[in-house]
Amino acid sequence: MTTHYLTVILKKNEGRCKKINTRLRELRNKLGLSREDFAKRLGLKSRGKIENIELSRTKPDDAFIHLICREFSVNEHWLRTGEGEMFIKLTKEEEIASFIGEILSDEDDSFKKRLISGLAALDENGWTVLENFLNSIQKKED
Repeated sequence: MTTHYLTVILKKNEGRCKKINTRLRELRNKLGLSREDFAKRLGLKSRGKIENIELSRTKPDDAFIHLICREFSVNEHWLRTGEGEMFIKLTKEEEIASFIGEILSDEDDSFKKRLISGLAALDENGWTVLENFLNSIQKKED
């Protein structure tokens, strides 16, 4: 076998050769979360478990893998093997539910939380005014 052929095979399988600890770190970085914030989103009290997995001190059990996949809409097959897409394609309703879930975990005075609270307080007239405003903005951009 030539060196070139081996290089092609190795590059093709590069993603599959990574270990789960590397994929977990890649996922966390893609989400823009520190180990501590990632752990908090998973309901952990500290970053220790995440750190131990990323540094290959321990391996995540099935329940923990399922938790990660559910919380962040991660493709479990990708997390385990490196094959396929990192994230599961969500429906519009699932995207909204995920967004609201993230907002609820924000600090109480975050802009996103105040915005959602304001939207929730709108009556029908308020929704009509907001829709007309957004339509006028879109017309200006077109």
